[in-house]
Amino acid sequence: MTDLPEASALTLRQQVALLSGSDAWNTQPLPEAGVPSCALSDGPHGLRFQADAGDRLGVSGSEPSTCFPTAVTVASAWDEELAERIGHALAVEARAHGVDVVLGPGLNIKRHPLCGRNFEYFSEDPLLSGRLAAAMVNGLQRHGVGACLKHYAVNNQESHRYVVDAVVDERTLRELYLSGFEYAVKTSRPWTVMAAYNSVNGHPATQHRRLITGILREEWGFDGLVMSDWAATNDRVAAVAAGMDLEMPGSKGLFDREVLKAVASRRLPAELVTASAQRVLDLVARSARTRGPAIPVDEHDALARRAAAAGTVLLTNDGILPLAPGTRVALIGAFADQPRYQGSGSSLVNPTRISTARAEFARRGIEVAYAPGYDPNDSHADPDLIAEAVAAARSCDVAVVLAGLPPVYESEGFDRTDLGLPGQHDELVTAVCAANPRTVVALSNGAPVLMPWKDAPAAILESYLGGQAGGAALVDVLYGDAEPGGRLAETFPASLDDVAAEPYFPGEPRQVQYREGLYVGYRHDTTALFPFGHGLGYTTFDWSDVAAVRDTVTLTVTNTGTRAGSDVVQVYLHDRTGVVARPRRSLAGFAKVHLAAGQSTTVTIDVPERAYAFYDVVAREWRTPAGEFDLEIARSSADVVATVTVTVSDGVSTAAEPAGTPPIAVTDEQFRRRLGRPLPRPRSVRPFTRDSTLDEVATTQLGRLFKSALWRAAPIDEATRDNPVELAMYEHSLAELPLRAAAIFSGGKLRWRTIDLLLRLFNSFGRR
Repeated sequence: MTDLPEASALTLRQQVALLSGSDAWNTQPLPEAGVPSCALSDGPHGLRFQADAGDRLGVSGSEPSTCFPTAVTVASAWDEELAERIGHALAVEARAHGVDVVLGPGLNIKRHPLCGRNFEYFSEDPLLSGRLAAAMVNGLQRHGVGACLKHYAVNNQESHRYVVDAVVDERTLRELYLSGFEYAVKTSRPWTVMAAYNSVNGHPATQHRRLITGILREEWGFDGLVMSDWAATNDRVAAVAAGMDLEMPGSKGLFDREVLKAVASRRLPAELVTASAQRVLDLVARSARTRGPAIPVDEHDALARRAAAAGTVLLTNDGILPLAPGTRVALIGAFADQPRYQGSGSSLVNPTRISTARAEFARRGIEVAYAPGYDPNDSHADPDLIAEAVAAARSCDVAVVLAGLPPVYESEGFDRTDLGLPGQHDELVTAVCAANPRTVVALSNGAPVLMPWKDAPAAILESYLGGQAGGAALVDVLYGDAEPGGRLAETFPASLDDVAAEPYFPGEPRQVQYREGLYVGYRHDTTALFPFGHGLGYTTFDWSDVAAVRDTVTLTVTNTGTRAGSDVVQVYLHDRTGVVARPRRSLAGFAKVHLAAGQSTTVTIDVPERAYAFYDVVAREWRTPAGEFDLEIARSSADVVATVTVTVSDGVSTAAEPAGTPPIAVTDEQFRRRLGRPLPRPRSVRPFTRDSTLDEVATTQLGRLFKSALWRAAPIDEATRDNPVELAMYEHSLAELPLRAAAIFSGGKLRWRTIDLLLRLFNSFGRR
């Protein structure tokens, strides 16, 4: 659409009105100026479209859409073409519902395996995250639907996500937490980027001028729109000054008066308001705002099924898989009947259909001995269910145990408390393996788990969260109709002691310190339960003729087995120059290869110059050390097949780094050196401000009454009250919700004068 007015032709009030949504999911129209709205919708792994204004925390009432595997599963395929196909399918479904911008993908780094939202993110590695995110963005936008990269930036936990300040040194920020965003922005040019809830080094992400204007726009060349996460706006005057354009959801003009006054007093340059309003108009002009054809349900369900298999990781296998025809199977685990196929929270999709493993066995005419083994919702201790499962296992040739994390264990809104499976699941696997050593364990979970029984099963499949077709995909994999094509996109630690960030996660309610620096996941280089990049298959591959120059690795890959399959060639870089302290290895490139039995191909993997570079915090630029580097061609971060040494002669021989700082800054002084400034103090709870959380003000009697009133007024239907996962999300979100966000979510019912009056009253009360 090209006949929209320029922002400069609108009045200041009209420009300011454009900078906030009209409701939960639409931008503000200006009918008098001929400006329509455009529609936004959640959708990292499936469209969560609400036909009406929707509930603002976003967990109910959505239209049926294909529930694709979550990002953790898609990432495990290491397949950019597959990610782009899923992005294209999401765009088709968005057009079917009249949605113009899909809020995804999410590519925050998996700093710690206990983050409750890790299922929505790709990887612990920025290169893999950035490449897969870019592919998904391309799939969406080539079909005329905008993407929204989120959550920018350093958003790596759910605990106190609305108010926590992530304190991170500049080099770690650049090399780890911004690198994936940088790649996706430069490569796929997303229409929009979402600013996160949290603060970064003392500044809220929504009003972080250096992150939004200095880095995102000026350094990376981003020319799209920056919106807030839902109710993430702290101070809209400061946000507009920083370069954030759109406040979401609509707050019924909550901030408009402050913005107008700031322009009138010249605290906020009018041209910045005009620039943000123009970016909103540009987004509207890009948007189709029309409905496309209906969702091709069968086609997209088939794609979801292929993607689920492609992202399934075969962790161990003594040869039992694929199962031979005619094998008598004991199917154990309630997830076979009530599958755990997606995460909980704002990404929750209302699927077009659901396949289950038990139903797929029946569809194939395979009779199984079924035993639930556990309650699928809370998995409380029940020895009778285990005894029943043991009896079924003994009666059959093979036992297939579906275990994992029940929905209440991981969700948006709160973090996990430990790495373990429910005790009932561990006891079930142990007992069934003892009864029948020919046991296959298939896991359904959104993040790493411990496996104290690791050596007991004949095979372990990590199915992750496979989407609506995950049950059928699992049976496809079990019988070899589809290959488990996945490789881990994250490290499975042997214990929390092996996670470098563990002592610092999730930090204090108001501050989390990233003292582990660059040593996240496989970069920490400890012994893992299963390493980053690990995964087996149903055929064998030989790698030969390995050669490398500075920017390219080539090799011949041959399928030496008797069936078609896929392999992932990973290239890691080991800096031997000693110019700057770095992790032992970092991913520099990769390639997914599909080959028929006996087929060979030459694989070429680009090694970008950035792989060699580090961010020099003094020079404020990327620099490459001079000296020798090893390019390690590997099957995982712990399984190097070949090494080629290359020499860089045109790099730098020195770097100005803080002296005496070890890889992990254990002491305050070490972290201060790395930061290059004094350690910031967390914000004090008192006096209360608009940024105070409901739990904080609830330390007063009046605050407790106010919190109770908001809970009673929350848009929670009976279905949500009966759902322990959604209820837990609401409870955690409400407890940690700042007053400013409560005002935004109120849809105009709470104005600043009411909030400020309450604050005066809260501050007049002592702790009670």
